[in-house]
Amino acid sequence: MSEKVLMKGNEAIAEAAIIAGCRHYFGYPITPQTEIPELMAKRMPQIGGTFVQAESEIAAINMVFGAAGAGARTMTSSSSPGISLKQEGISYIAAAELPCVIVNIVRGGPGLGGIQPAQSDYFQATKGGGHGDYRNIVLAPNSVQEMVDLTLLAFDLADQYRNPVMLLGDGALGQMMEPVEFKTSSTTPVAKPWALTGLRGRKIPNVVNSLFLQPEQLEELNIRLQKKYATIRNNEPRWEEINTEDAELVLVAYGITSRIAHSAMDKARQEGMKVGLLRPITLWPFPVQPFAKLAKTTKAFLTLELSAGQMVEDVMLATKQLKPVYFYGRTGGMIPSTEEFYQEIVKIINGKEAN
Repeated sequence: MSEKVLMKGNEAIAEAAIIAGCRHYFGYPITPQTEIPELMAKRMPQIGGTFVQAESEIAAINMVFGAAGAGARTMTSSSSPGISLKQEGISYIAAAELPCVIVNIVRGGPGLGGIQPAQSDYFQATKGGGHGDYRNIVLAPNSVQEMVDLTLLAFDLADQYRNPVMLLGDGALGQMMEPVEFKTSSTTPVAKPWALTGLRGRKIPNVVNSLFLQPEQLEELNIRLQKKYATIRNNEPRWEEINTEDAELVLVAYGITSRIAHSAMDKARQEGMKVGLLRPITLWPFPVQPFAKLAKTTKAFLTLELSAGQMVEDVMLATKQLKPVYFYGRTGGMIPSTEEFYQEIVKIINGKEAN
């Protein structure tokens, strides 16, 4: 497609996954991401793909494990409590070094919480979530167009690094409608000589495994994984900077919150305040590079989240707290207004701490 189409965020993710070559989707309905499996149920039979509504989220992630092991481009999606159920399977997939894409359209928590938007799954996504020393690459779109673009990127990164990639959205992005343009996938799916596709003339079968009873072998796996993660840290951080060159206060926000922060920054600029915005696009690897640079020039940072404070810890680490790092957040699915963020900016500019 070359013309822009008005589309809901969840549906845009599904269409982008198909363009990226995903032909195997396994999932389970849960608000606010149900439009993804709903559209996949319609589209997959049309393109010769496979759609399975699994009996549970646990079953779905293990079906992804199997399809990824066979070399397919495969995806699952869910929302917060469902992603929690998938954590053991995600750890297995990471240990087996298999590529897949996992979409989390975050809702308020903890527990079953509510169905309104939140960003309270940041820790779960960026710190592993399941057991063991592993990492997911985590991409955070802030528009429906980025939900398309980052879905395409997610499949490419998954194949490149043989690693799970998570697209971390939220209920607002999943449900909102915006004009989007669909482009072709950035790369052709790579050859996968390690895949479980039968011997095909080979004498030694491929093996996919995450169980190592000898500690020496398990440590060898962990060392190899950590080397890979170090490469990802070096090569894949992504971020956006707006008005940071002269900023005395730098707002830090991702996803839907960054759009509210952008409006608050614009209002502050109109009032003569030197405010900028730094938006992480990869939540892991976290883009430490711009924070280290800005910590030398700005006076303070204000981290804005739909959580009780999670990304703020990575901001503190990235800045080494050379400058004050303030935090303001809302929880439970409450969406702050531009004015709310603006008032927090004013407090800091006037020498009063944020909440």
